[in-house]
Amino acid sequence: MTSRTATRPFRFAGCVELRQTLDVHALDERELMHRIAEVPPGSIFFHTFGYFLRHRAFTTAYGNDFARWAAHEIGDHALAERLAVVDPFAFSTVEELREHLVTIVQDHLRGREAETRVEFDRAFHFQQSHIVEVPLGLSAETLVEFRAGLATVDESAIYLHTVETRARERRSEAFSEWLRDSLDLPALAERFERADPYLTSLERIRGRLLGLVDTAFDEARR
Repeated sequence: MTSRTATRPFRFAGCVELRQTLDVHALDERELMHRIAEVPPGSIFFHTFGYFLRHRAFTTAYGNDFARWAAHEIGDHALAERLAVVDPFAFSTVEELREHLVTIVQDHLRGREAETRVEFDRAFHFQQSHIVEVPLGLSAETLVEFRAGLATVDESAIYLHTVETRARERRSEAFSEWLRDSLDLPALAERFERADPYLTSLERIRGRLLGLVDTAFDEARR
């Protein structure tokens, strides 16, 4: 396994997020519900899947920007908790994810007469982004080289090759795809695919993946 050469090298790439602020805002939870239903799919993606690229370990407990806003700006921790447990990777499309988010807020507001409204500077400001891939000039042809690259690349590469490639089609290759198709390691590829990035940081994802590679090395030595 350690000396096996891939049929084609894995080329690590990082990414840069170019943000676009939309002229769409929510001053209370009811407005949040309506805006979630109306904004472009790219904005839903930005505030859920894209959350992993922008937040570190101490903020990932919220899981998405909607939950974080409900907790920090509205002070509605009950709604924040309901939104925080939404795993975006559990939905096959962004539209299904959108519908689920709307339903959560709708159910939460049922029977309530008034909600807390905030000033504009504390409103939820919807955004979307364009991800620009940046080649890192680092490649791997063996599992040893792949592990070395995985351990040292920028965090944005972890996001690109795990979250982005899992959530929407991109030019860059998923780690699991290369392990399966080019290095002929289907079992390790499956373990990579089962590594859930939800409610964790990119550094923790990196650590989990490195642990999976090390386990594969240990199993090969037995």
